[in-house]
Amino acid sequence: MDISAQKLRDRLRGRLIAAAATPMTAAGEVDLDVAETYFRRLTASGADALAVLAHTGRGPYLTPDVRAGLIARAVATGVPVIVGVGGTAPAAPPGTPSPGTAAPGAGAVSPGAAGETGERARVAEQARVAAELGADGVLVFPSAGDRVVLHEAVWRAAGLPMIAFDLYTLPCPPDTLREIVRHPGVAGLKTALLSDAMGCQETIALTREAGRLAITGEDRMFGPSLLWGAEAALVGIAAARVEVTAGVLRAFAGSDLRAFERASAELDALAAVTFTAPMEGYVRRMLWLAAAEGLIPETHAHDPFGPPLGEREHAALAAVLP
Repeated sequence: MDISAQKLRDRLRGRLIAAAATPMTAAGEVDLDVAETYFRRLTASGADALAVLAHTGRGPYLTPDVRAGLIARAVATGVPVIVGVGGTAPAAPPGTPSPGTAAPGAGAVSPGAAGETGERARVAEQARVAAELGADGVLVFPSAGDRVVLHEAVWRAAGLPMIAFDLYTLPCPPDTLREIVRHPGVAGLKTALLSDAMGCQETIALTREAGRLAITGEDRMFGPSLLWGAEAALVGIAAARVEVTAGVLRAFAGSDLRAFERASAELDALAAVTFTAPMEGYVRRMLWLAAAEGLIPETHAHDPFGPPLGEREHAALAAVLP
């Protein structure tokens, strides 16, 4: 295991990494000043580190210049920064893209469009830019191609410690995960399997067996994933109401079982109204909560790439507001 990966693993153990959203207007425009203020407010609310351009941050949709701006603003906060690299952008809803976002497929070429080699080169370049801008590590999006070769390409291009990513939309076979977590540049693995409890347990176990950091991304199985051995959290549910997620980690680290039970119940109530069908609507729901908390202006609480949500969905969040 490379020394840089060891250091990041140890630095993030026990920490909450907020998978930050990217504040946008309805047209998909990104204001970097708004984004930096939001990032700073997340850390002030209890996030120990930031993950930008991840699934929650809509990283695959954004143009290279916007991506670079968001990375630089996150790094300026002074906390550890993990940058999402790779991923493919599905066809966007009518009316997008805007000047701040990439055309469908333009920012995320799939293996079927330009070949697996082209995808690896694109992801490696994103990682190289992240390193140049001062990021501490990269979160490697799942790929339909050879995931082991992809991680090696990212490592060679950037030399940044990597967080592997097992995501419910494209789960990784256990044998492949075992090979990935033994790569010298991999510091840890984030599991985000949504409702697959057995898969989550297996992924956490194999990550720990390899001496890497088991990171929960399980917004709907948060407390259980800690009991199953997760040692840190990188979650979209911390894109707002950060103190709720941080409270569960603090309680778990303590000795008061009832405190952990209460904190977990509060987080579960939040997750039940944010991470629900349509599941991709969670990004907009978290942005709505961020606006309600004053983390971002309401003008930037939009997700042009998610499903349409109505007033009923918006009103459902009132129950979990402070």
